[in-house]
Amino acid sequence: MDRRTTNILAIEDFKKDSNAAFGILYQKYFGSTKKFILSNKGKLEDAEDIFQDSLLILYEKLYADDFKIFTCLGNYVFGISKNLWLKKLRNNGFSVEITENYYAENQEEIDLAIENENSYWDKLNFYIGSISSHCQNLIQDIFIKNKSIEEIQNKYQYSSKHNAQNQKHKCVEQIRKIKDSDNF
Repeated sequence: MDRRTTNILAIEDFKKDSNAAFGILYQKYFGSTKKFILSNKGKLEDAEDIFQDSLLILYEKLYADDFKIFTCLGNYVFGISKNLWLKKLRNNGFSVEITENYYAENQEEIDLAIENENSYWDKLNFYIGSISSHCQNLIQDIFIKNKSIEEIQNKYQYSSKHNAQNQKHKCVEQIRKIKDSDNF
């Protein structure tokens, strides 16, 4: 399964279990935001506030019907944090200049973030590969092909939209059960 597919499924995971999911985001990605803000005229409190605001923005965007993401969630949250901090600096009259070697100077932290993200995708691929083929197809139709619940109802010959949504829920629960019993 490609990164776009797993991103879509990860977003659904974050929507369903937001407290735990956002805790994981904080644990894995706050360090990048903190380092960026501390190295750009900020304090720890600034980093905490900006990161929390970033998570709130992500939370709001996750529930927007037209939300699409083209990068990993960690990069997305860092991008939000970075933009919020730069905007705050500009609003306070500071000139903003990001050095070209920022990424070279922070390569170790960036590599760790990528490694953590890859681990998440590997696990998600494992979970999806472990569910029934019917659920794999249903999940692909809903989350990858963005089929409406009416299209799902017709394709799988469910008697109602409610039954189609119930089946979607059951498939997501298959993933959750495998995740909860994971020894990956």
